[in-house]
Amino acid sequence: MSVPDWQKSSYSGNASNCIELAASSGGVVLLRESDAPSIIVTVSPAAIGGLVRTVQGDVLRR
Repeated sequence: MSVPDWQKSSYSGNASNCIELAASSGGVVLLRESDAPSIIVTVSPAAIGGLVRTVQGDVLRR
């Protein structure tokens, strides 16, 4: 099993409380919080895409 290549937004800077994403073999996306890296959630690309579009569009504040 390969080690995930975790990515976080450059907007986060050096903060330790951000969400990190990694692509996984099998077509899923891995999601974890940087201050609790042992807890990993597996989501579909469509689900994480919907979350990103919602956050970018600021839909939650409307």
